[in-house]
This record gives sequence, C-alpha cells and structure tokens, in this order.
Amino acid sequence: MTFRVAMDIGGTFTDVVAYDEDRGTFHASKAPTTPGDLAEGVFSALSLEVDSPQRISFFVHGTTQGLNALLERKGAKVLLLTTAGMRDVLHIARGNRNDMFELHYRKPTPLVDRSATVEAAGRLDSRGAEVEPLDEDAVRQAARKARAEGYDVVAVCFLFAHVNPEHELRSGAILAEELGENTMVVLSHQVAREWREYERTSTTVLEAYTGPVVRRYLSHIEERFAERGLTVPVQVMQSSGGIVNAAFARRSPLHTLLSGPVGGTMGAAAVAATLGRRNAVCVDMGGTSFDVSLVLDGRPDISSEGTADGFPVLMPLVNLHTIGAGGGSIAYSEAGGLRVGPESAGATPGPACYGRGGTQPTVTDANAVLGRVDPEWFAGGRMTLDVDAAGRAVGKLADELAMSATELADGICDVANAKMAQAIRTLTVEHGLEPREFTMLAFGGAGPLHAVAIARELGIGEVVIPRMPGAFSAWGMLGTDVRRDLSRQFFVSDAALDGAAMSGALAELAREALAELADQGVPAADCRVEHSVDMRYEGQDYTLPVPLSGSDEPLGEGFAAEIAERFAQLHEARYGHATPHAPVEFVTLRTTGLGGLSRIEPGPYPTEADPSRDASTRQVVFDGQVHETAILRREHLPAGHRLAGPAIVVEDTSTTVLPPGSSAVVDANGFLVITVGASA
Repeated sequence: MTFRVAMDIGGTFTDVVAYDEDRGTFHASKAPTTPGDLAEGVFSALSLEVDSPQRISFFVHGTTQGLNALLERKGAKVLLLTTAGMRDVLHIARGNRNDMFELHYRKPTPLVDRSATVEAAGRLDSRGAEVEPLDEDAVRQAARKARAEGYDVVAVCFLFAHVNPEHELRSGAILAEELGENTMVVLSHQVAREWREYERTSTTVLEAYTGPVVRRYLSHIEERFAERGLTVPVQVMQSSGGIVNAAFARRSPLHTLLSGPVGGTMGAAAVAATLGRRNAVCVDMGGTSFDVSLVLDGRPDISSEGTADGFPVLMPLVNLHTIGAGGGSIAYSEAGGLRVGPESAGATPGPACYGRGGTQPTVTDANAVLGRVDPEWFAGGRMTLDVDAAGRAVGKLADELAMSATELADGICDVANAKMAQAIRTLTVEHGLEPREFTMLAFGGAGPLHAVAIARELGIGEVVIPRMPGAFSAWGMLGTDVRRDLSRQFFVSDAALDGAAMSGALAELAREALAELADQGVPAADCRVEHSVDMRYEGQDYTLPVPLSGSDEPLGEGFAAEIAERFAQLHEARYGHATPHAPVEFVTLRTTGLGGLSRIEPGPYPTEADPSRDASTRQVVFDGQVHETAILRREHLPAGHRLAGPAIVVEDTSTTVLPPGSSAVVDANGFLVITVGASA
C-alpha cells in the first residue's frame, strides 16, 4: 500500500490525513502537538495511520512556525540596508493610525530599530534609470556592522528596486562575499517586486524576521523524514492556497506564513463546488484560534496583499481573519464580567478535563460540563476526559461570579460564540456581504461543536460539516495545486496603453512561472497560467484585480475599452458604484502558474450502515435546559440518513452538536448537511 499524506501542525493538536491510493479511502487521526520539538508530534500523529514513511508517495504539511515567531516576537535579529534618506520608512509607515475610531490604537512597533537601519548612497529614478551609482563602501560597512553586532539577517530594500534590481543584486553579492553563508541576505525585489516603498520594505523585513526560523524547521523536518526512509520531497502549503516543495519554501519562507489554516479554505472550496454552493463562510475552530475565510462565486477569496499582526504584506494570500477563540481558550473574570480568550491553555497543560495539570476553565471544559462531548470517546477514544476536573475548574470561576457551574458553562459558550460571530461579520457585513446568503462550512476540532449556535446568531440557514472535520485543513492540502505567483509593475493609462507591450510582459511572466513549476517537478502537460491586471480609476489610490481570459491574448483592438468595462462591473460589485467611461489606469500585471497533481479518486460513501450501532443517550444542557440527547457515531450513519436535534454526532477528529430545533441529513458524499432552524 502507498499513501498520500497531509499534516496540519496546530497549537494544540497535530492532524494527519492519509489517502490509501490502492483502496481509495481516507483516514484521519490527531496527536498532541509537541511545542519543544514539533517533529515528535508529527511522527506520533503519522504513526497512527502509516507504519513507515517509505510507504508515502506524496507528503504535504502546513506549518505556523513563521507566524508563531512573528506573534511571539521570537524572530531573527535583522539589519536593514536602505537607500540614503529612506531610513525612517518603517517607522513613519502610513501615519499614526489606520482606524480613526479606535481611541486606544497603537501602531505596531517595527521589527527593526532605527539603530539597526543603515543607509547607502545610490539612487534610481522611478523608471529604474541610475541617477547616482551605488556606494559599495557603505554596503561593506553594513556587512561589518552585521558581523560585529551578531545580526542573523541583512534585509536590503532600495528605492525603485522593483523596477530595476541592479543595485540590490550588487549589494547582495557584496554581502555574501563579506558575510559568507552564516548570515541570511534578503533582497526586496525577490520578495515583492511591486511598488509602494513602505509595504515592500515591511514585506522584506517580515521575510528576514521569520525566515531563519522557518528554514531551520524545514531542514529539521526533512532530515528527520530522510532518516526514517521518506523518498519523496516534503511539500509545504503556501498562504496563497498552493503548495511548493521545501527547497523553494526555504528560499521564500514568508510564503508559508499562513500555511496551516489555508488548507481548510482550499478544502472548503472543493466541498462547496461539490455541493453546488457558490458562496460559503469557512470557519475553522481549533484548540487555540478561530479562523474565518470565504468562498466567493466558487473561488477562494485570495488577495494580492494583506496584513500580518498589523504589518502590511505584499504577496498573494487567502483572506483570513483570526481571533483567539478555540477549545483551549481560557475563561476568566474581569471587572465583574465574564471574558473568554484570547489566552489559550494550548497543548500543555491544556484544558482541565485533559488531566495534564490544567486548572483554569476553558471552552472545552464548559462543553464537558454541559455534556456536549463524549468523555469516554474523545478523539476517537484515544483520550478520556476528566469531567470532574472540568467541573471543578468551571465551578471555581462560577463561585466568583455567583453562578452555578452549569450556568457559567453555558455563558462561556455563549461568549465564545458571540466573539466568533463577530469575527465572521468582519469579513462579511463590514464588506457589504450578507451572511444569510452564505452556507457555513465548519471544521476544526471544535468547529462542529459551535457551528449551529454561531449560524443562528448570524441568521445563516445551512451548515455543512465535511468528513474528518477535525483534520479538514490537512484534507484540503491533498487536493491543491503547485502554485507560483509573479507580478510586475505596468503603470500606464488606458489612453496610452500599448497592447503589444502588455502582451509581451505577460508572456515573459508566463515563461518565468512555467520554468519555476518545472523546477518543482511538475510535467509541462499539467501546467497552466492565469493572468490578471490591477486597475484603478485615474486619481484613485488602491486597485482592483481584473482577470484576463484566454481570449485576451493577444491583446487586440478594443481591448482597453473591454477591460475598462469589466473593471467597472467589478467596481460596482465591490463598492456599490462605478463611473463608466471615466479614465482608468493599469498598475500591476499578475501571473499565477498552477501545476496540477494527480487526482484523488475516493471510494463511494456507504449507503448501508446501522445508525443504532454504538448509539446511546445522555442528558445535555441547551439554553439552560436539560435534554435527553441521542449520541451517535458518524461512521455508522449511512448516506441518506436523517436526524433531528437534540443530537450529538461523535467521530475520531471532532464532535458535531445539533441543538433542539435543528435537523441534518447525510448526503451522498458523506457530508453532514444541517438545517439550522429556530432555537427551541
């Protein structure tokens, strides 16, 4: 037997999904994450499904090593080399605040101090022509400073290097000559070849700050797998929703920043397509965080730029909104009120019910007190929960707030649900999208526990729980493409557009993308490219991406008018208004190279099973009332089976809660499709 394996390393659990290529079956498991040495958790989870790495024909995983280093401020020591006169770009940023209504807003402290910023004379103009030659002595002085003061990385970001990288390339050669291989050098044009000096500098510094951590981690994982007999390359999920091999990820580590949760979005897009749902809210609730993303018009919502902990990032990434709300989120009292999160009990010691020494009440403890998880068959029977310990932890806080343990447990879940509903509004209502028009796809170890309650708060009528929801982000990685994203500035008005020049630039980008896919080992027959152009009305600051179809090549007569009309339609859809016939500008060309992997053909979902097998009933609390509730095993529910709440469906990786008033059906794919209904 050979297996295609995907793994998602979370803050609490490491999830693994194995696809048996001979039988066409999926299997999923999870093991506690081991923060001290992540490889230990990886191999513990892997051993539950695959007896030897030699049986693995394809391996991909998501990692949050770079993101964790950023959030915990445990990244590398970075020296920034910039153009003379541009020393304060990071500190000036885009003004003092990005939200004029946030009274307590504080601008994030830059990752590089002014004392760690060195200037070098030399100047290019906005078209890339050299105005003043590079001061090579200043670059060598920067190298000596880096060596003498123990900097791990030198980040180089020169003015207009995105148009002409000559000065950066020469500086990189000098720094390599002076510092050798022990000091990493990051050049801005290789990280983000786009305009906006602050955003490009920020992106370059982020790559420098997180890069060494990611590189060490990937090298360690590759070495450990090689020792155990893995014969295929280690693949890594990118923030853009595609995968690359570890060798490329080491060269461009910033692309892995959001690689863990993005797998869930890609899987959700596949599920939504299977079900014929064009728009979906994807919610991933794990032990530490709650991640929200969208599927819009059948495609994952991917942006060409975003933010990471308040810092701008110029690279394609799935639009994710993350808050500190998970099964391990700690409940506490503040000013006489109940608060939940963002602090998490994590994997160690974990919630009190895990029996690992935790004493503070968490969301998982609250669910245990309410009877919503099966203490004897948690995580597929690999863990037994200590409900008494959960009761003591919740009861202690309940005494402080003059409540019963059950009342407080219900309140903990209500507060967590309200926070998660608000996170969804951030990506929907605040962008002019109505949640009621979406299907909710819920996954993660704790997502199905809370999905219906969150949907009710938002008015969403349908919730879908995919198969293996607790390991769904890993499942989503198995169906993604190898992906490379490239961009080039192409600033011109529609009146002055040279179609041949644009066509030539796109062709060059396509050749570069296909060459990089070939380096990833993707056969030419399995590769394709997609193009788009960032456009704006004349005088606007920010842009909208406009896809270019195959019929746009070569760019013929009438193209400018046609693309302007397409831009107006997108502007109307995004902002609610457009200005037809107004002058427009082209700003940036974008090309995405996609390399298709061999298709996975899962076996049919069984239509015959016995729902009563291993079934039981238990008293469970909903809205302060005790209900006799059916407890069912998901693997015993055949396609077509219907059930009504209150009911709890348990499986290896998660637990699905159907409150009173809701109902569900198992569809032909094995998805649990829930009709939310009104609260009883």
